[in-house]
Amino acid sequence: MNKKGTISIPEEILFSLRESESQLISEMKKITAVKYFNEKKLSIGQSSILAEMSEEDFIKYLSQNSVSIFQHFTKEDILRDIDNA
Repeated sequence: MNKKGTISIPEEILFSLRESESQLISEMKKITAVKYFNEKKLSIGQSSILAEMSEEDFIKYLSQNSVSIFQHFTKEDILRDIDNA
């Protein structure tokens, strides 16, 4: 089940960023997913769902943003995630 909410974004912010509302919301979801992943509140799988990305793409996104997946997990955790992918 998905929950929907609304967020008010001033038009001048969208204009300054040169992004559409949907682009900004997509980026906000990704940034939030990274934050909760870093805080160990969400797994890679949960974070990728929040970011609306495949796990593989989310891992690439983490790498592009200098976030290592290996600092958060033991070898067993990584193997379990691979098995569950």
